[in-house]
Amino acid sequence: MTGSITCQRDTRDAIAHVVLANPGKRNAIDLAMWRELRALFERLQAEPAQTAPRVVIVRGAGGHFASGGDIHEFARFRFDEARLRDFHEHTVAPALDAMLACDIPLLAQIDGACIGGGFEIAACCDIRVCAESSRFGAPIARLGFPMAPGELALLARVASGPALREMLLEARLLDAQRAWQLGLVHAVVADDQLAALALQRATAMAALSPQAARINKRSLRQLAASGPTASERHAHFAYADSAEHLEGITAFIEKRPPRFDAH
Repeated sequence: MTGSITCQRDTRDAIAHVVLANPGKRNAIDLAMWRELRALFERLQAEPAQTAPRVVIVRGAGGHFASGGDIHEFARFRFDEARLRDFHEHTVAPALDAMLACDIPLLAQIDGACIGGGFEIAACCDIRVCAESSRFGAPIARLGFPMAPGELALLARVASGPALREMLLEARLLDAQRAWQLGLVHAVVADDQLAALALQRATAMAALSPQAARINKRSLRQLAASGPTASERHAHFAYADSAEHLEGITAFIEKRPPRFDAH
């Protein structure tokens, strides 16, 4: 039986929940789940901004975020060089890239295990909040293999070099407070407060200009790629005559909350 990744919308459709589930395996990510993760975020990115959710909360089911790859599948591909390369470069990488390419703000709601591939999924999110019980790391040295280069580059975007060395070379798991101290997460709360905090922060983001969020995320990707290019810099200011730009400035002058075409 394989796990699943589902997308649930709330009644207003402003906030969506992407839920990782693999019962009995602490939501370990199997091959089918990696493929569905890619397809799901490609669908979200392709959806028109007018109907797309304004924020996506990524979370696990049953008290854990995700405990890494599904080790029970590893014998199918890990001991053959070509199959191993194909798994990392044509299954895992496209899924993570689809998350990174998504213009919608992503918020990771992390409890329990956030390990290996689960940690990589969380690293693709813009905001990460976690419960006191959560644990972070990639103790794959215990399994006899290193982290793939592309996945290591992804984690290096959110974790410092010393922290990565601690996690990889010592196979060390970090508790929630240590993760917060290292800047891996933006907030830590009691376990029973996590869902409320995630929804509160997502709701606050959803009330802001979705156009501004999308442009900011594109600009951040351009900066990460040593851009923006001259054409990208020129195109950036196309929002000048947009309705959201006008509404935001007008609302400030009129001393009222802005209304950005709420769902």
